[in-house]
Amino acid sequence: MRRSIGHIQENGAGGYSIKVSLGKDAAGKYRSKWFTIQGSRRDAEKRLAELLHQIGAGAFTRPGKTTVAEYLARWLQDYVTPNLSPRGHERYESIVRVHLIPALGGIVLTQLRPEHIQHHYTTMIKAGQSARSVRYHHVVLHKALATALKWGLVVHNAADGVDVPRARPGEMKTWDEAELNKFLEAAMSTQYYALFYTALFTGMRRSELLALRWQDIDSIYSQIYVNRSMHQLRDGSRVFTAPKTDKSRRTIALPPSAFLVLEAYRKAQEVECAMLGTALKDSDLVFSNLGKPLRPNTVTRAWGMLAAKAGVKVIRLHDARHTHASLMLKQGHTPKDSPGEARA
Repeated sequence: MRRSIGHIQENGAGGYSIKVSLGKDAAGKYRSKWFTIQGSRRDAEKRLAELLHQIGAGAFTRPGKTTVAEYLARWLQDYVTPNLSPRGHERYESIVRVHLIPALGGIVLTQLRPEHIQHHYTTMIKAGQSARSVRYHHVVLHKALATALKWGLVVHNAADGVDVPRARPGEMKTWDEAELNKFLEAAMSTQYYALFYTALFTGMRRSELLALRWQDIDSIYSQIYVNRSMHQLRDGSRVFTAPKTDKSRRTIALPPSAFLVLEAYRKAQEVECAMLGTALKDSDLVFSNLGKPLRPNTVTRAWGMLAAKAGVKVIRLHDARHTHASLMLKQGHTPKDSPGEARA
């Protein structure tokens, strides 16, 4: 195999030009290719070594002027859309559109360097973004560049050379038994009582509760089968998705009090349906507005308003899961033998 050769020269514009030999074409004419690198001579030497390795391995393709913005748009269409859920696609697309493209989009993909990414993350932190947000953006960018590497568009993942800020664990807020009882008392006269009671005594996520159907509740064994989630997209549409992992697909044993609350709630729904001239079906949503899915943000707002009305500290609806776990531990149950959760 003919050894590839190349050389570097300063271009007078704050960077370096690299020339590599590509050997002879079909007509026997020698070919070469010039590359422009912004950075230090060491950066240029590193890039030259990458190019020569690529040529020697037969993996070199003539790069165009594809920018990071152009590549990310293609990645969203060709990779994210067919491989992620609609909700996942929406999150990735938002990060790409709002953050990554404005900061890095104008850079040619093959010239993206760790220092570009590091500067972007530092700018985010200075602007008040949390380390957790930066880490999530890093996950998206790293995945995008890993795909570019797999597609042969770059020779290394520039995100590998970046130091990502550590996310500090947020303070976990929970209610004690007195606070929980005050909250439930305030919620008892509302349409959300059964929903919030189930959240607090099962540890289910909001998305799981809003996707729950009557057929997912086993009245004989007093348990719930968690097998899907509901998410609302920016356009207002709702999507139901299967759990991402086996851990998310699980069976939860209902405490007797929660079972009785759901039984009473079902009877009330059956009466309501009869008054409307219909019948409650097993495939119907447990928590709905006249059969229509509830809006997640509306449920979250109702949670916060009820907490304030009850005079207890306002915690996130998501923290209902932690309140459930905390109460189970106080009652002497471990995560493995807790009556609130059992594996399917």
